[in-house]
Amino acid sequence: MRKFDNFLAIDWSGAKGRKHRGIALAVAKAGGGAPVLIDHRWSREEVLTVLREDLPKNTLVGLDLGIGLPHADCGAYFPKNKVSLPDAPALWALIDDICRKDEHFGVQSFVDHPDYAPYFRNGTDTGAHFGCDDAAHGRGRFRVTEKAQAEMGCKPYSNFNLVGAAQVGKSSLTGMRMLHHLRGLLPVWPIDPLPRKGSVIVEIYTSLAAMEAGRSASRAKMRSHEDLNEALAALGSAPVSGKGPIDDHSSDALLSAAWLRKVAGEKRRWQPTAMTPHIARTEGWTFGALCRSGAPRYDACH
Repeated sequence: MRKFDNFLAIDWSGAKGRKHRGIALAVAKAGGGAPVLIDHRWSREEVLTVLREDLPKNTLVGLDLGIGLPHADCGAYFPKNKVSLPDAPALWALIDDICRKDEHFGVQSFVDHPDYAPYFRNGTDTGAHFGCDDAAHGRGRFRVTEKAQAEMGCKPYSNFNLVGAAQVGKSSLTGMRMLHHLRGLLPVWPIDPLPRKGSVIVEIYTSLAAMEAGRSASRAKMRSHEDLNEALAALGSAPVSGKGPIDDHSSDALLSAAWLRKVAGEKRRWQPTAMTPHIARTEGWTFGALCRSGAPRYDACH
């Protein structure tokens, strides 16, 4: 398995506005030591600049957002829609084009668009196509990787959900706009093959890192340095300095950077059995999510 020199974890935000408390960046070095928080109140544009211009060589970048929308369940991102998109980069381009006038990688124009609003659940309405079966919306549609997360004990949310504190829809959609602007500059695994050298972006789920550090899904958020350092120790990492409260965005990024360093060399993380080439191109995958059932088909995690 190839090696990386640096591990950058980015806790992302889909909130409105320019600067966001919900965005946090932390770096862990391959040689060991404590992960380091890059202390700054970030905008999404500034994160793009880091990834374009200031990224250390040979860095594994973990983005806490969904890099694709469900496709395998209905055979399309937007079934019953005249637009047919062959892969995730085409989806990113569509979102960015519709939202070209939305500042700070906002996506309101997309989720309000009459052709796409029926696929989302927002604060006032559940779209007619929120579920694959129009008559039964339920929790919405899930990618295969999110079903793998559920098998591991996580509690994923549909990327078509725009409601509630745990919603991931706008976070993922704003991230897709950024990924479109990185196209051709940084590969995004598994939509792109893992390069033999150089930096690469992967999708991460910070709760998965927390659970692998010994915390339960209900206790995935760490809001004290003491809890964070206990989790870091479980991953074999040196502790960070500080005592008392820490915001969960910072702790998520710090723990995830250490987790990436620990597991990036495991071959099985890069070869999930349920990830077919078609799923890789259309839906992407959450790095580290493994179907326990092991079957290489959509139903493996259904």
